[in-house]
Amino acid sequence: MPSIVKILRVVADPNRLRILLLLRNEELSVAEMQEILTMGQSTISTHLSQLKQAGLVEDRRTGKSSLYRLTTSGGGGVLEQLLDQARHEIPEAAGDQAAMRSVLKKRQDKMRSFFDSVAGRLGKDYVPGQSWKSVAEALLRLMPPMVIADMGAGEGTFALLLAQRAMKVIAVDTSAKMIEVAREQALRHGVKNIEYRLGDMEEVPIEDGAVDLVFFSQSLHHALHPERALQEAWRILLPGGRIVILDLVKHRFEEARELYADEWLGFSEAELEAMLEKAGFAQVQTSVVHKEPETPQFQTLLAVGDKRG
Repeated sequence: MPSIVKILRVVADPNRLRILLLLRNEELSVAEMQEILTMGQSTISTHLSQLKQAGLVEDRRTGKSSLYRLTTSGGGGVLEQLLDQARHEIPEAAGDQAAMRSVLKKRQDKMRSFFDSVAGRLGKDYVPGQSWKSVAEALLRLMPPMVIADMGAGEGTFALLLAQRAMKVIAVDTSAKMIEVAREQALRHGVKNIEYRLGDMEEVPIEDGAVDLVFFSQSLHHALHPERALQEAWRILLPGGRIVILDLVKHRFEEARELYADEWLGFSEAELEAMLEKAGFAQVQTSVVHKEPETPQFQTLLAVGDKRG
């Protein structure tokens, strides 16, 4: 952990405190911080460099840019106390938080715009990790008829499969156009036990303890905060319920961010297992169930976990 003297020296600048307050709960790029703080790029980069040298901030590459966040050690309780106090003393702090919410909404809107643009033809285009083998692996683990939540349901292809055995499927998606297409598909197939709800997987429009099973089929890597999506899944599950996730194994195909609006380039087994356990799930199991032969040879990861009663 950084020394107290080093922390105090770095946070003496109000603008660096503003940056730390922003990065306290979110990852942001330099461009996003520019928009929020209305500062020049060079000024923000200089502040970030000093914060990194002090061991308070770290970054991770996302395509052509980097996202910054507080380090896991982050100065410990000393920094937390300083930020708690600064939040009340810095006049711009409240406005910065409001501006950050606006910036994050733009990031989500960009992803939503992508799915709106491909609604109705998603199944005709290539989607990484969407294979019948991986779907079959997941379906084998299904229990008898139950209430199932399909998170990030898209055009509803998976929901239609689940509906064959489920009492009810609640299909949730952030794109209104995707839901419209999914409803039309269900109507054409005469399926009546699917309920479509517009909403974000990080703020699921389902009440506590309402479903037996939560599915994420190639959708978790679109969440801004995957851990929050998993916490929501835990919330809406009945005690004894189960979560099943199909997603991509971590890869380096950066073009996926632009081609498929991917927020994350997949997850390692260890990462997904740790997030599930942190969300409260027990008996977590992960396995790679499929590898595509074509370049970039995406692999599909299956993870399951239980909500203990």
